[in-house]
Amino acid sequence: MRTPREYYSRKPIVYTYELETCPQCSEPLKVAYTSGAKTVQGLAGVLTIAQRPKYCPNPDCERLEVICHSAQWQQIAPRHCTYGYDVIAQIGWQRQTYYQRFEAICESLQPRLQISESQVRHLYHDRYLPLLACHERQHVERLRAVAGRSGLVLSLDGLAPEGGEPQLWVVRELQTTLTLRSGWLSEQDQAAFVNFLQPIADLGLWVVAVISDKQRGLEPAVREVFSHARHGFCHMHYFKNAAIPVAEADEAMKVTLRKQVRHEVGELIRQESVEQPGVLMVTGLLPSPIAEEPASQADVPQALPTPVDPIVQEQETVVQDLLRRVRYLLTLKGRPPFRLAGLEMFERLGEVEACLMRLIAHRSDTRLVDLWQGLHDALQVALAEYTDVRQAADWLEHIAYLLDLAGKPARSGAEVRRELFDYLDTIQREGQLSPRLCECYRKIRQTSLNYAPGLFHCYDLPGLPRTNNDRESEFRDLNRRLLSTTGQQRLTKRIIQREGAWEVIPRPDSLRDTVSALSQVDPHEFSQERQRIRNHRARFRLHIRSAKQSRAQLEQLEKRWKALPPMDSS
Repeated sequence: MRTPREYYSRKPIVYTYELETCPQCSEPLKVAYTSGAKTVQGLAGVLTIAQRPKYCPNPDCERLEVICHSAQWQQIAPRHCTYGYDVIAQIGWQRQTYYQRFEAICESLQPRLQISESQVRHLYHDRYLPLLACHERQHVERLRAVAGRSGLVLSLDGLAPEGGEPQLWVVRELQTTLTLRSGWLSEQDQAAFVNFLQPIADLGLWVVAVISDKQRGLEPAVREVFSHARHGFCHMHYFKNAAIPVAEADEAMKVTLRKQVRHEVGELIRQESVEQPGVLMVTGLLPSPIAEEPASQADVPQALPTPVDPIVQEQETVVQDLLRRVRYLLTLKGRPPFRLAGLEMFERLGEVEACLMRLIAHRSDTRLVDLWQGLHDALQVALAEYTDVRQAADWLEHIAYLLDLAGKPARSGAEVRRELFDYLDTIQREGQLSPRLCECYRKIRQTSLNYAPGLFHCYDLPGLPRTNNDRESEFRDLNRRLLSTTGQQRLTKRIIQREGAWEVIPRPDSLRDTVSALSQVDPHEFSQERQRIRNHRARFRLHIRSAKQSRAQLEQLEKRWKALPPMDSS
């Protein structure tokens, strides 16, 4: 249902093209026509506007057929739109900055103008996002200036694909933070990456370096398209790949240790001191009872039972806290390459074991003795695995220290490379102590050799970062924002597939800058950008689960097919 609209019959403000003479031939310009009145709703009120564009009447002028529109008229509202740029910018700002849903945005705007939730949704998807992309495109000269001064530093990263769908990729220039390309790749091979990156090279700008993950097809594509650029690989992905056998051994040790602890003291640590078995703390109309604080002896009636011995109560509290600590440690999860849950579980349980020994020496308790014995036996079972994993993890931590820039004098890439491989030669003997350590060492060395061509450029180029984490954090922020504004994980993924390339484009720093930026977008560029969005959305026309709608779509396709001329049987 359309929102009821009040039609204003006020006299329009007519904007005339600002120049009097042709900028090409200096001939006087003539008024081409006077447009019809257009009512525009803005945050400051309602305007009725019209325009008088001009043209050059000189038949020898190159701009003979060019219609010149008033700049003031164009900066009030987009063509064929009855809402001003300030309204469109406000919708985008509330959506992207404050993570508001369309319903809430509509409620905040309705006291100031006539608008419905469907119109808010349309203005965001069909006006704001393409305007934002066009605004980013206006900074090509700034990009040229940086390329001429110091060269461009490009960052490439892709969002993990969802169930066979195309993968979203973003190329940013790190010094200007401008988005050079943002879109989907149906394949991730060398040819696809070349086609994706070639338009950047066609600009003729100097690209000094590229930072990315080490995708198989991307490395030769960058070498082909940007033959003179240094291709740096993300240090974090290097560590994740090098730590694969370490993480696998750590996970196996964690499973072994957890099973052994549960076998030894499972019944003990599952015990919870509660009033009713299986029920912990409850609130609501019928909450859990709370023990009253002990009152003074004069205030206690003689009929009340004898209070619990505070020593026994304190002893019970300490025992329950230790049992809860052990239960928690058995649930730890890791984040390789540097946060390994198996190592953490072993070391923290070892701390509990040492604490239990000191407690028992002071005041013995049967449960504490059983818990200490069970932890001691379980830790002994996993000790050999722990020793190997701890050694491999120490290798990774020392390599991370060698590659780190903080707190060290400036080093060249060649010096850091020499330090890394000297250290790998040093620990080679340690890697022969067990088959598990041998596998970890082999993987770390092989990964270092594979990443070496792009691992050390960041030490020679100050503008090249060590990791590509900024791009990945943008994808995480996008997921978080869309999940907050939609409330549905599946809907979030669907929006990324259909509009993610426009959603990741950064907005201006303030609402005022956003209004100014959107109002200066070239109308022709804006029209083309809207068409790009429509063309991409057309891929999803048949992505509907409704049986009724899908049948209707198939019937429509069948009707269009049958309208085609039949094949000539001869």
